[in-house]
Amino acid sequence: MPADYTNSEQFRGARIHLSDLAGLEIRDCAVTGLKIVDCYGSDVYLGGDFTRLVVNDVDVTAYVEAELDRQHPARVLARDATTPDDYRAAWRAIETQWAATLERARQLPEATLHERVNGEWSFVETHRHLLFAGDAWLGNAVLEEPAPYHPLGLPAGGTPPEEAAKLGLTLDATPTLDEVLAARRARMATLRAIVDGLTETDLDRVCARKPGDLYPDREYVLRRCLSVVLKEEAEHHRYAVRDLAALRAGTG
Repeated sequence: MPADYTNSEQFRGARIHLSDLAGLEIRDCAVTGLKIVDCYGSDVYLGGDFTRLVVNDVDVTAYVEAELDRQHPARVLARDATTPDDYRAAWRAIETQWAATLERARQLPEATLHERVNGEWSFVETHRHLLFAGDAWLGNAVLEEPAPYHPLGLPAGGTPPEEAAKLGLTLDATPTLDEVLAARRARMATLRAIVDGLTETDLDRVCARKPGDLYPDREYVLRRCLSVVLKEEAEHHRYAVRDLAALRAGTG
């Protein structure tokens, strides 16, 4: 079994030379300053949030962002929203694209929607994570609900199990898609109600709570909370569409 390094700093500033790194996977890591020089191979995949990305001395950052925006226009609306009308337009676009994607997903067997592609979350797990994001950033931070977290919510990878348990989450649950969607649609309706009545004054309201105990102590305004949820929705929809295509093609 390949070695697994978690929460390690042993590779910080390291130099790996003349080694076989075929199949190496780096996931959920800080890679600022990472250099891959004079290496060779095929099927090299990079995925993440890179402020600047250079391939063979060519800065491809702007090209990659522009291509993602072309393929997924809702991510532009989510990223650039600044006014109440912007947030309403972004949420309408996200609801519309999820409705279409769910319709396509239901053409696959239920079991397929629980399959992971290349180690990423399954379609059902993706909706569980978006349920958690809405619970944290809306139910807890914005609305200050007494019990904001649904048990089927799935937090970010690497969240300590004991912290998830404190929130009442059942990480090892195996719900059906419809069971997850029942809770998810209720939270989506919450967001729709918020943006429908949104005003300029509302956007700069400071929330009395942060999204959860593991989040840093800082000021959380409504504008930021909404933006985080919209960006989560847009990006995870992109991942879901990508993985559904692989599952339909039988290459998952």
